[in-house]
Amino acid sequence: MGTGYPNKTRWIPGPVASRVLRYGLALASVAAALGLARTFLHFHLPQTFIAFALSAIAITFWYGGTKPGILAAMLASVVRIYFFEPELNAMSRGVYYLVFLIFALLMIRATRARNELEQRVAERTAELTRANEDLKLEIAQRKRTEAELRDSEAYLAEAQRLTHTASFALNIASRKIVHWSQEHFRLFDFDPEGGVPPLEVVLQRIHPDDRKRVEKIYETATREKMGYEVEYRIILPNGTMKHIHMLAHPVFSASRDLVEYVGTLVDVTERKRADEERERLRQVQADLARISRVTTMGELTASLAHEIKQPIAAAVTDANTCLRWLTRDHPDVEEAREAASRMVKDTTRANDIISRIRLMFNKEASQRELLDINAVIREMVGLVHNEANRSSISIRTQLAADMPSIMADRVQLQQVFMNLMLNGIEAMKDMNGGGELTIQSRHAEDGQLMVSVSDTGLGLPPQQADQIFNAFFTTKLHGTGMGLSISRSIIESHGGRLWAADNSPRGASFHLTLPTNPF
Repeated sequence: MGTGYPNKTRWIPGPVASRVLRYGLALASVAAALGLARTFLHFHLPQTFIAFALSAIAITFWYGGTKPGILAAMLASVVRIYFFEPELNAMSRGVYYLVFLIFALLMIRATRARNELEQRVAERTAELTRANEDLKLEIAQRKRTEAELRDSEAYLAEAQRLTHTASFALNIASRKIVHWSQEHFRLFDFDPEGGVPPLEVVLQRIHPDDRKRVEKIYETATREKMGYEVEYRIILPNGTMKHIHMLAHPVFSASRDLVEYVGTLVDVTERKRADEERERLRQVQADLARISRVTTMGELTASLAHEIKQPIAAAVTDANTCLRWLTRDHPDVEEAREAASRMVKDTTRANDIISRIRLMFNKEASQRELLDINAVIREMVGLVHNEANRSSISIRTQLAADMPSIMADRVQLQQVFMNLMLNGIEAMKDMNGGGELTIQSRHAEDGQLMVSVSDTGLGLPPQQADQIFNAFFTTKLHGTGMGLSISRSIIESHGGRLWAADNSPRGASFHLTLPTNPF
């Protein structure tokens, strides 16, 4: 049954179901006391009914409760008087009654104390049970949190490994690295079993040409209590060189003292190589575009020669006319001035043509500026109109008057428009009665502008509307197949789009869009 106070519920059921049993306990315990006393009397043993009666009363109080205990005390008094000393005087009976009363009162107090103690024990047990359950929940929650933290750390470590990103924390006062992620060991080729290396050892891995610059940036940031960002190279023991991008964030104490730096290091070696490859590719594309421009200009040699020769010849004629007006007996200065003015216009026109041709041969790096798209179109129309006239092809422009300026490379757009215009002229050369080349500019959706170059030639190759933009695809006998491919690359590099479609009722149309917002 265990130690400590007995639990009456283990002997007697609950109050409602056990009322008969509890009061029956009073009767049974007093009857048992009576039986034992009579037995002792039969064998001439010392008379002990009082002891048995008090025991019965105590048992009833303890296990049956207060009211059954009082009943047991009353029954014991009656039994004592009736069975053992029926002829006692009133005073003796009063003494016995007083004894049973005092004992009953003591038992009432003891029972009440016992009940209060049991109540406190029950409450404390309940509190301990709740605390134990709460502790179990807390332990379970802590285990889940620890598991989640381990998973998070594992995911972070894997993410750092995949992205070649390391994290660190550096104490400013001690110049000691207080946190060093696993990826750091891989980036700098340190053995993890050797622990976190000293800062001075780590600095020795920085390229000698970058070390002083990195240290100076660190000292300046520490002095000004600010974060810093720097890129540098490291050299590993095996001679491998890596490019590192470092970002450090300051951590301050409550008194705003700089305590440490926390940050990340990213291996950007592959990005650097990609940038170099991209720059080489850009240079190759620029050279290819220049070769394409030179090739295209070569196709216009006869037209350009005529285009330049015409204003020069007109300037010579105007010069001779000016001389004649000045060498007369009575020089006509006004006529000479008009002739000189025409000469200036003709030479300016020739100079503009030569300047535009020189731009097309220019090998300088791409430069973007705010451009009037209509002005660029007119410049190219001026260069190709003589080529069109040679084949009896008319050029018609429909340029919107309120077109916004765009940020673009003038030479590259000139190359695109010249390619599209010459392709249209080429498509109409073999047609009887010439043809018409139409250039339009207008507003498009989503803040873009659109330029269309349409011809009335034979149209696009069947089922090949998109293949014509592939490199080396050509329908010309002596074509390189690079013009349209380069043109699309140029437009896409400007954030636009170039495509081809059939022109109604015949011919082909090339449409391009360009964003009007500078980028």
